[in-house]
Amino acid sequence: MKDLGPAGRMWHLYRTGGITSAITSMFDVQSAQQMAFIRSMMKEQRKNSLYDIPLKTVELVVFDLETTGFSPYNGDEILSFGAVAVCGEQLMEDQQFYSLVNPKRPIPDEIVQLTGITNEMVLQAQELIAGLRAFLEFAQQKILVAHGTGHDKHFLNAALWRTSKVNLSHRMLDTMMIAKWLHPKLGQYDLDTLLEMYGIPIANRHHALEDAKMTARLWGMFMLEIQARDIHTLGDLYAHLSHHQ
Repeated sequence: MKDLGPAGRMWHLYRTGGITSAITSMFDVQSAQQMAFIRSMMKEQRKNSLYDIPLKTVELVVFDLETTGFSPYNGDEILSFGAVAVCGEQLMEDQQFYSLVNPKRPIPDEIVQLTGITNEMVLQAQELIAGLRAFLEFAQQKILVAHGTGHDKHFLNAALWRTSKVNLSHRMLDTMMIAKWLHPKLGQYDLDTLLEMYGIPIANRHHALEDAKMTARLWGMFMLEIQARDIHTLGDLYAHLSHHQ
């Protein structure tokens, strides 16, 4: 059969399997493209050696996720992605990313109260695979930074595996681990405690983009202290953090 073009193919599908199959087939193509993008990105990421990069010019993406709960393998879903680019210790205010995601399940009341994200707000939001692809397009090959990376990493890995059958291959840095290394006697390492300690204004907590921006400002403060300790490359920083763990 000669190529009919998109409209002709749609008509052919309509005649042979009904309009529903035609629409489903279009969505499948879009999902397949997003999945191919995600898979190739994870493959590329594994090739990168980042150890010699100077901290002064390192490019990072500080991110945060809001979720319906704490267990991605038990039915909890990502609600929003927030991310901001950082160069060295400098927050790049003009390079930000935010996306709501439709979790396809009711949001618990306590999460609505905590995040301000309602069931109505996510009804028209994009699917997980589209949100994930857009986030990865923003992050590119950069190192990912988050506060308490365990939670975010579990959710990202679960989402990547469910949508694209791959695992996260970006390098990650955890501002909580850095805080424990810089301030071993502090006792509390939650984001609010650290923001207060460093005099960083706290606004709109539990909004993914705002939390990412505040974490990025915290990262900037840490960078000044780290470089004052004569640590100047990413490799040195990883080495010190791994000895500390």
